[in-house]
Amino acid sequence: MLACFALGAVKPPPAPRIIAVGDLHGDFQAWTQIATASGILGPDGHWAGGATTLVQLGDITDRGPDSLKIVRSLQQLQAEAPQANGRVIVVLGNHEAMNLLGDNRYTTPGEYAAFVDDRSVARRERLYAAVRKQLEAAEPNALPSRVRDEWLARTPLGWVEHKIAWSASGELGRWAAHNPAIAKVGNIVFAHGGISAEYAKFSMDAVNRRVAGAMASAAGGPTSVLDDPLGPLWYRGLTGRDLEAEQIRATGPPAPHLSVEQELDTVLNAYGAKHMVIGHTPSLQGIILQYDGRLARIDTGISRYYGGPLSWLEIVGDTLTPHTVKRSVQ
Repeated sequence: MLACFALGAVKPPPAPRIIAVGDLHGDFQAWTQIATASGILGPDGHWAGGATTLVQLGDITDRGPDSLKIVRSLQQLQAEAPQANGRVIVVLGNHEAMNLLGDNRYTTPGEYAAFVDDRSVARRERLYAAVRKQLEAAEPNALPSRVRDEWLARTPLGWVEHKIAWSASGELGRWAAHNPAIAKVGNIVFAHGGISAEYAKFSMDAVNRRVAGAMASAAGGPTSVLDDPLGPLWYRGLTGRDLEAEQIRATGPPAPHLSVEQELDTVLNAYGAKHMVIGHTPSLQGIILQYDGRLARIDTGISRYYGGPLSWLEIVGDTLTPHTVKRSVQ
C-alpha cells in the first residue's frame, strides 16, 4: 500500500546561516566572545557552528597585541568547519597586505612578542651582524655602541620572526595570499573595504587572482591593487566621501558620476548579488544597514583599541540581523 503525504507536510530545507564578523585588530578576547555568543565556537575552543558559514572580513592584525592568536583560531576553524558541513572564509584586509608589504606602522609590541622563542636573541644578533657595517656607515660620526642601541630599540625581540612569517614566502604571508579579496556566499558579496564601480567591471575571480598575484610577489606601490584606493582592500566610497578615490578618478578617463546608491546597485548587478557586506570603516554606534539592507557595514570598532561594540551580523536567507554581546572585563 502506498503512503500518501500532503504537499504541505514537506518542509523546505532551512536557509543557510551566515555569521559575518568585522575587523578584529588584535583583540583575541573580543573575537572569542563574539565567536562563542554567535554559536560558532564551543567552550573547548573548537568549531560548534554546524553547517554555518563564517565570514571574517579581514584586518585581523595591528593595533592590538593578539593578532597571532586570532589567526591561529581562524586557521583551526577553517580546518574543522568542513567536517560539520560548515565553512570559514577569511577575507583579505588592507592590514594583512600591509604586514606582508613590510608596512608595520600599526604593528604593536605585543604582536612581535607573540613570535619570541628561545632562539630569538640569537636570530636578532645574526641579523645585526649582517647589517652592522651598513648601519655604521650611515652614521660615521656616531659611536658603534650608540648605533647598535638605536637599532635594538627599533628591532624588538620577535621582529625577525614576525618579518619572516609575514613575508610573501612566509607561513602567514602565504595564508593571507590564499584568502579572497572578494567572496560571494549565496546572493551576498563580501569585501573588506568595498567594491568600486571600476573594479566591478572585472569578475570576482579576476580581481582575486590579481590580488593573490600581488600578494605572492609582495608587489605594492601606487600601481598595485594592494594599495589602490579604488581596490577592494581600501575603497571607502560606499561609506561616505572618499578623497583618495576621487583623486584617482580625477586623473582617469571621464565617467558618469554615480551616487553611492547607484554605485552599490551597479556592483550588486555586476555580481548577481542582493547584498554587500563590508568592514574597514569603523562605525562605533554599531552595525549599519543601509539602502534597504543592500549594504551592511559591520566594522564597529570591535578591538579594545577603538572601544566599539562587540558585534556580528547573522544572515539567514534575506534577513540580516545585527547582534552584540557585552564586552568582558579583563
